[in-house]
Amino acid sequence: MKLIRFLTTALLFVSLAAGSAFAQDDKAKKQAEIRKAAATALDKFYKADPKLKGAVQKAPGYAVFTTYGLSFIVGGAGGKGIVRANATKKDTFMSMGQASAGLQIGASESETLIVFKTAKAMNDFVDKGWEFGGGGGASAGAEGKSAGLSGGQSLIADANYYTLTKNGLQVGGALAGTKFWKDGDLN
Repeated sequence: MKLIRFLTTALLFVSLAAGSAFAQDDKAKKQAEIRKAAATALDKFYKADPKLKGAVQKAPGYAVFTTYGLSFIVGGAGGKGIVRANATKKDTFMSMGQASAGLQIGASESETLIVFKTAKAMNDFVDKGWEFGGGGGASAGAEGKSAGLSGGQSLIADANYYTLTKNGLQVGGALAGTKFWKDGDLN
């Protein structure tokens, strides 16, 4: 009886250790995918507006997100991204979600760049997240091609927000709310 209990306990510890190792491997893989997507997105932003490269390099930090959305009257979008503190080269992995309602229809994939003007704005973004509302417009793009860069919008006094439509079509106007938060599974 004691042998069975001992073997059961040993098997439980081995399975927990293996599960933890797989989880760490999965976490590292997801982090690498987000870093690669962010680097690819930055290259596209720099190609669309070469001045952004200097702004990003001089900033205390920046955030890059890739989002996917679908809408028909009611819409939603979500994505993952990274915040990079330029001074320390520290990356913080974050998530983003958006809900909208209005006269809208479409599906899209887009990339967002937020360039922070102050370290405080960047730290507040990471620690507290952001919530804000917005309007709508029309954008279109073919797969692999950008429909254009919309940006420089100041969400707060200490950051600029840029969006690049990667592909898809979004038409209409809507009230939208967007939230950014630290991804607890990837940090």
